[in-house]
Amino acid sequence: MKILITGGAGFIGTNFVHYIHENYDYDIVVLDKLTYAGNKDNLKDILPDIQFIRGDIGNEEDVKVAMKDCDLVVNFAAETHVDRSITDPSIFVKTDVLGTYNLLEHVRKYDVEKYLQISTDEVYGSIEDGSFTEESNIDPSSPYSASKAGGDVLVSAYHKTYDLPVMITRSSNNYGPYQYPEKLIPLFILNAMQDKPLPVYGTGENVRDWIYVMDNCSGIDSVLNKGKFGEVYNIGGGNEKTNIEITRMILDLLGKPEILITYVEDRLGHDLRYSLDSTKTRKLGWKPEWSFEDGLKQTVEWYKDNRDLFI
Repeated sequence: MKILITGGAGFIGTNFVHYIHENYDYDIVVLDKLTYAGNKDNLKDILPDIQFIRGDIGNEEDVKVAMKDCDLVVNFAAETHVDRSITDPSIFVKTDVLGTYNLLEHVRKYDVEKYLQISTDEVYGSIEDGSFTEESNIDPSSPYSASKAGGDVLVSAYHKTYDLPVMITRSSNNYGPYQYPEKLIPLFILNAMQDKPLPVYGTGENVRDWIYVMDNCSGIDSVLNKGKFGEVYNIGGGNEKTNIEITRMILDLLGKPEILITYVEDRLGHDLRYSLDSTKTRKLGWKPEWSFEDGLKQTVEWYKDNRDLFI
Protein backbone atom coordinates (compact mmCIF):
# COMPACT_ATOMS: atom_id res chain seq x y z
CA MET A 1 0.00 0.00 0.00
CA LYS A 2 1.31 3.43 -0.97
CA ILE A 3 0.02 6.59 0.70
CA LEU A 4 0.48 10.24 -0.25
CA ILE A 5 0.29 12.67 2.65
CA THR A 6 0.18 16.29 1.52
CA GLY A 7 1.21 18.95 4.01
CA GLY A 8 3.10 16.23 5.85
CA ALA A 9 5.73 18.62 7.25
CA GLY A 10 3.14 20.83 8.94
CA PHE A 11 1.68 20.39 12.41
CA ILE A 12 -1.08 17.77 12.09
CA GLY A 13 0.45 16.31 8.94
CA THR A 14 3.78 15.69 10.70
CA ASN A 15 2.07 13.85 13.52
CA PHE A 16 0.04 11.79 11.06
CA VAL A 17 3.14 10.80 9.07
CA HIS A 18 4.75 9.58 12.30
CA TYR A 19 1.52 7.77 13.21
CA ILE A 20 1.35 5.94 9.87
CA HIS A 21 5.05 5.13 9.95
CA GLU A 22 4.68 3.60 13.42
CA ASN A 23 1.47 1.65 12.78
CA TYR A 24 1.60 0.54 9.13
CA ASP A 25 4.04 -0.96 6.68
CA TYR A 26 3.07 1.54 3.97
CA ASP A 27 5.21 3.23 1.37
CA ILE A 28 4.89 6.86 2.47
CA VAL A 29 5.17 9.85 0.15
CA VAL A 30 5.09 13.34 1.67
CA LEU A 31 4.40 16.39 -0.50
CA ASP A 32 4.95 19.71 1.24
CA LYS A 33 5.64 23.22 -0.01
CA LEU A 34 7.61 24.04 3.17
CA THR A 35 6.04 27.41 3.84
CA TYR A 36 6.75 29.16 7.14
CA ALA A 37 4.60 26.58 9.00
CA GLY A 38 6.22 23.50 7.44
CA ASN A 39 9.53 22.07 8.57
CA LYS A 40 11.25 19.10 6.95
CA ASP A 41 13.23 18.57 10.18
CA ASN A 42 9.94 17.51 11.81
CA LEU A 43 10.44 14.25 9.91
CA LYS A 44 14.22 13.91 10.23
CA ASP A 45 14.03 10.71 12.30
CA ILE A 46 12.09 8.87 9.59
CA LEU A 47 13.27 10.59 6.40
CA PRO A 48 15.33 7.54 5.33
CA ASP A 49 12.12 5.48 5.36
CA ILE A 50 9.87 7.83 3.38
CA GLN A 51 9.88 9.75 0.09
CA PHE A 52 9.84 13.50 0.63
CA ILE A 53 8.93 15.84 -2.24
CA ARG A 54 9.06 19.59 -1.85
CA GLY A 55 6.17 20.84 -3.92
CA ASP A 56 2.83 22.62 -4.10
CA ILE A 57 -0.59 20.95 -4.27
CA GLY A 58 -1.55 23.72 -6.68
CA ASN A 59 1.18 22.70 -9.13
CA GLU A 60 0.11 20.02 -11.62
CA GLU A 61 3.58 18.57 -12.16
CA ASP A 62 4.31 18.34 -8.42
CA VAL A 63 1.07 16.47 -7.79
CA LYS A 64 1.57 14.24 -10.82
CA VAL A 65 4.96 13.10 -9.55
CA ALA A 66 3.83 12.68 -5.93
CA MET A 67 0.58 10.84 -6.61
CA LYS A 68 1.93 8.30 -9.10
CA ASP A 69 1.05 4.74 -8.05
CA CYS A 70 -0.47 5.92 -4.74
CA ASP A 71 -3.44 4.00 -3.37
CA LEU A 72 -4.40 6.48 -0.65
CA VAL A 73 -4.25 10.28 -0.52
CA VAL A 74 -4.70 12.30 2.68
CA ASN A 75 -4.73 16.07 2.19
CA PHE A 76 -3.47 18.13 5.14
CA ALA A 77 -1.97 20.86 2.94
CA ALA A 78 -3.67 24.15 3.75
CA GLU A 79 -3.24 27.71 4.87
CA THR A 80 -4.84 27.72 8.32
CA HIS A 81 -4.25 30.90 10.30
CA VAL A 82 -7.33 33.11 10.66
CA ASP A 83 -5.43 36.36 11.28
CA ARG A 84 -3.30 35.86 8.16
CA SER A 85 -6.43 35.15 6.11
CA ILE A 86 -7.94 38.45 7.19
CA THR A 87 -4.79 40.29 6.09
CA ASP A 88 -4.43 38.44 2.76
CA PRO A 89 -7.18 36.00 1.73
CA SER A 90 -5.71 35.27 -1.71
CA ILE A 91 -3.20 32.58 -0.70
CA PHE A 92 -5.95 30.80 1.25
CA VAL A 93 -8.15 30.58 -1.82
CA LYS A 94 -5.22 29.41 -3.96
CA THR A 95 -4.16 26.64 -1.58
CA ASP A 96 -7.37 25.55 0.13
CA VAL A 97 -9.67 25.74 -2.91
CA LEU A 98 -7.58 25.60 -6.09
CA GLY A 99 -5.05 23.23 -4.51
CA THR A 100 -7.86 20.88 -3.50
CA TYR A 101 -9.26 21.07 -7.04
CA ASN A 102 -5.87 20.09 -8.47
CA LEU A 103 -5.62 17.09 -6.14
CA LEU A 104 -9.13 15.92 -7.01
CA GLU A 105 -8.39 16.11 -10.73
CA HIS A 106 -5.33 13.92 -10.26
CA VAL A 107 -7.25 11.47 -8.07
CA ARG A 108 -9.54 11.04 -11.07
CA LYS A 109 -6.63 10.51 -13.46
CA TYR A 110 -4.71 8.07 -11.28
CA ASP A 111 -7.64 5.96 -10.10
CA VAL A 112 -6.74 6.42 -6.42
CA GLU A 113 -8.57 4.05 -4.05
CA LYS A 114 -9.36 6.63 -1.35
CA TYR A 115 -8.98 10.38 -0.91
CA LEU A 116 -9.43 11.96 2.52
CA GLN A 117 -9.82 15.72 2.90
CA ILE A 118 -8.73 17.11 6.27
CA SER A 119 -10.97 20.00 7.23
CA THR A 120 -11.97 21.97 10.32
CA ASP A 121 -14.91 22.65 12.61
CA GLU A 122 -14.58 26.33 11.68
CA VAL A 123 -16.51 25.73 8.45
CA TYR A 124 -19.67 25.45 10.57
CA GLY A 125 -19.24 28.88 12.12
CA SER A 126 -20.20 29.67 15.71
CA ILE A 127 -22.80 27.92 17.89
CA GLU A 128 -24.23 29.17 21.19
CA ASP A 129 -25.78 25.93 22.42
CA GLY A 130 -25.46 22.29 21.50
CA SER A 131 -22.96 20.84 19.03
CA PHE A 132 -22.55 20.70 15.29
CA THR A 133 -23.27 17.41 13.55
CA GLU A 134 -22.18 16.47 10.05
CA GLU A 135 -25.64 17.52 8.85
CA SER A 136 -25.27 21.09 10.18
CA ASN A 137 -25.16 23.93 7.69
CA ILE A 138 -21.81 25.38 6.68
CA ASP A 139 -21.55 29.03 7.77
CA PRO A 140 -17.89 30.16 7.80
CA SER A 141 -16.92 33.48 9.39
CA SER A 142 -13.40 34.17 8.08
CA PRO A 143 -11.61 33.94 4.73
CA TYR A 144 -9.73 30.93 6.17
CA SER A 145 -12.83 28.96 7.13
CA ALA A 146 -14.56 30.01 3.90
CA SER A 147 -11.65 28.67 1.84
CA LYS A 148 -11.74 25.39 3.74
CA ALA A 149 -15.50 25.19 3.23
CA GLY A 150 -14.95 25.80 -0.48
CA GLY A 151 -12.54 22.88 -0.63
CA ASP A 152 -15.02 20.67 1.22
CA VAL A 153 -17.82 21.54 -1.18
CA LEU A 154 -15.60 20.67 -4.13
CA VAL A 155 -14.76 17.29 -2.58
CA SER A 156 -18.44 16.50 -2.05
CA ALA A 157 -19.31 17.63 -5.58
CA TYR A 158 -16.62 15.38 -7.09
CA HIS A 159 -18.16 12.43 -5.28
CA LYS A 160 -21.63 13.25 -6.59
CA THR A 161 -20.51 14.06 -10.12
CA TYR A 162 -17.69 11.58 -10.71
CA ASP A 163 -18.35 9.01 -7.96
CA LEU A 164 -14.89 9.76 -6.61
CA PRO A 165 -13.94 7.70 -3.49
CA VAL A 166 -13.64 10.69 -1.15
CA MET A 167 -14.30 11.44 2.51
CA ILE A 168 -13.93 14.49 4.76
CA THR A 169 -12.94 14.84 8.40
CA ARG A 170 -13.59 18.00 10.41
CA SER A 171 -11.74 18.23 13.69
CA SER A 172 -11.88 20.61 16.60
CA ASN A 173 -8.85 22.69 17.66
CA ASN A 174 -5.72 20.54 17.67
CA TYR A 175 -2.79 21.00 20.03
CA GLY A 176 0.42 19.07 20.64
CA PRO A 177 4.02 18.74 19.40
CA TYR A 178 5.34 20.46 16.25
CA GLN A 179 2.68 23.19 16.08
CA TYR A 180 3.99 26.47 14.67
CA PRO A 181 3.85 29.15 17.40
CA GLU A 182 1.24 31.42 15.87
CA LYS A 183 -1.66 29.46 17.38
CA LEU A 184 -2.82 30.05 20.95
CA ILE A 185 -1.29 27.15 22.90
CA PRO A 186 2.27 27.07 21.47
CA LEU A 187 2.45 30.88 21.31
CA PHE A 188 1.41 31.25 24.94
CA ILE A 189 3.74 28.45 26.10
CA LEU A 190 6.74 30.06 24.40
CA ASN A 191 5.80 33.59 25.48
CA ALA A 192 5.37 32.49 29.09
CA MET A 193 8.72 30.69 29.04
CA GLN A 194 10.31 34.04 28.07
CA ASP A 195 8.19 36.13 30.47
CA LYS A 196 6.57 37.87 27.51
CA PRO A 197 2.92 39.05 27.46
CA LEU A 198 0.22 36.53 26.55
CA PRO A 199 -2.16 38.48 24.22
CA VAL A 200 -5.74 37.32 24.89
CA TYR A 201 -8.39 38.45 22.39
CA GLY A 202 -11.32 40.39 23.86
CA THR A 203 -12.39 39.05 27.24
CA GLY A 204 -10.96 35.56 26.65
CA GLU A 205 -14.39 33.96 26.90
CA ASN A 206 -14.36 32.42 23.41
CA VAL A 207 -14.86 28.66 23.71
CA ARG A 208 -13.12 25.97 21.69
CA ASP A 209 -13.31 22.19 21.79
CA TRP A 210 -9.72 20.93 22.00
CA ILE A 211 -8.27 17.61 20.83
CA TYR A 212 -4.76 16.28 21.33
CA VAL A 213 -3.24 15.86 17.89
CA MET A 214 -2.58 12.11 18.20
CA ASP A 215 -6.25 11.55 19.03
CA ASN A 216 -7.10 13.34 15.79
CA CYS A 217 -4.60 11.13 13.95
CA SER A 218 -6.24 7.97 15.25
CA GLY A 219 -9.65 9.37 14.31
CA ILE A 220 -8.44 10.13 10.78
CA ASP A 221 -7.08 6.59 10.60
CA SER A 222 -10.46 5.17 11.63
CA VAL A 223 -12.24 7.17 8.92
CA LEU A 224 -9.64 6.21 6.33
CA ASN A 225 -10.15 2.52 7.08
CA LYS A 226 -13.83 2.34 7.99
CA GLY A 227 -15.50 5.49 6.62
CA LYS A 228 -18.05 5.58 3.83
CA PHE A 229 -17.33 7.39 0.57
CA GLY A 230 -19.03 10.74 0.19
CA GLU A 231 -19.43 11.20 3.95
CA VAL A 232 -18.22 13.79 6.45
CA TYR A 233 -16.93 12.78 9.89
CA ASN A 234 -16.50 15.10 12.88
CA ILE A 235 -13.56 14.45 15.21
CA GLY A 236 -13.88 16.32 18.50
CA GLY A 237 -12.01 15.96 21.76
CA GLY A 238 -14.93 16.77 24.07
CA ASN A 239 -12.77 19.33 25.90
CA GLU A 240 -14.49 22.70 25.76
CA LYS A 241 -12.39 25.43 27.33
CA THR A 242 -12.41 29.21 27.21
CA ASN A 243 -9.26 30.88 25.97
CA ILE A 244 -8.68 32.48 29.36
CA GLU A 245 -8.95 29.08 31.11
CA ILE A 246 -6.25 27.67 28.85
CA THR A 247 -4.07 30.73 29.37
CA ARG A 248 -4.20 30.28 33.13
CA MET A 249 -3.53 26.54 32.87
CA ILE A 250 -0.39 27.21 30.81
CA LEU A 251 0.85 29.80 33.29
CA ASP A 252 0.22 27.40 36.16
CA LEU A 253 2.11 24.55 34.47
CA LEU A 254 5.09 26.84 33.88
CA GLY A 255 4.92 28.50 37.29
CA LYS A 256 4.43 31.94 35.76
CA PRO A 257 2.34 34.85 37.13
CA GLU A 258 -1.02 35.91 35.70
CA ILE A 259 0.35 39.44 35.32
CA LEU A 260 1.66 38.21 31.94
CA ILE A 261 -1.94 38.10 30.64
CA THR A 262 -2.61 41.05 28.33
CA TYR A 263 -6.07 41.64 26.86
CA VAL A 264 -6.01 42.92 23.27
CA GLU A 265 -8.59 44.09 20.74
CA ASP A 266 -10.78 41.23 19.60
CA ARG A 267 -10.22 39.53 16.26
CA LEU A 268 -12.50 40.48 13.35
CA GLY A 269 -15.29 37.93 12.87
CA HIS A 270 -14.21 36.05 15.99
CA ASP A 271 -16.54 33.07 16.53
CA LEU A 272 -17.73 32.75 20.12
CA ARG A 273 -17.96 28.97 20.44
CA TYR A 274 -17.18 25.82 18.47
CA SER A 275 -18.50 22.42 19.49
CA LEU A 276 -18.57 19.13 17.58
CA ASP A 277 -20.75 16.06 17.93
CA SER A 278 -18.44 13.13 17.12
CA THR A 279 -21.02 10.35 17.50
CA LYS A 280 -20.69 9.32 13.86
CA THR A 281 -16.92 8.82 14.12
CA ARG A 282 -17.24 7.07 17.48
CA LYS A 283 -19.52 4.53 15.81
CA LEU A 284 -16.50 3.51 13.73
CA GLY A 285 -14.87 2.36 16.98
CA TRP A 286 -12.81 5.50 17.67
CA LYS A 287 -12.64 7.54 20.85
CA PRO A 288 -10.13 10.09 22.16
CA GLU A 289 -7.60 8.73 24.64
CA TRP A 290 -6.04 11.94 25.99
CA SER A 291 -7.57 14.17 28.66
CA PHE A 292 -6.97 17.86 28.06
CA GLU A 293 -4.93 18.15 31.24
CA ASP A 294 -2.58 15.31 30.29
CA GLY A 295 -2.30 16.47 26.69
CA LEU A 296 -1.48 20.03 27.73
CA LYS A 297 1.19 18.82 30.17
CA GLN A 298 2.73 16.70 27.41
CA THR A 299 2.65 19.67 25.02
CA VAL A 300 4.26 22.05 27.51
CA GLU A 301 7.03 19.53 28.15
CA TRP A 302 7.65 19.12 24.41
CA TYR A 303 8.07 22.85 23.90
CA LYS A 304 10.34 23.07 26.95
CA ASP A 305 12.49 20.27 25.51
CA ASN A 306 12.51 21.85 22.03
CA ARG A 307 12.67 25.53 22.90
CA ASP A 308 15.83 25.94 20.80
CA LEU A 309 13.72 25.37 17.68
CA PHE A 310 11.66 28.48 18.38
CA ILE A 311 13.55 30.79 20.75
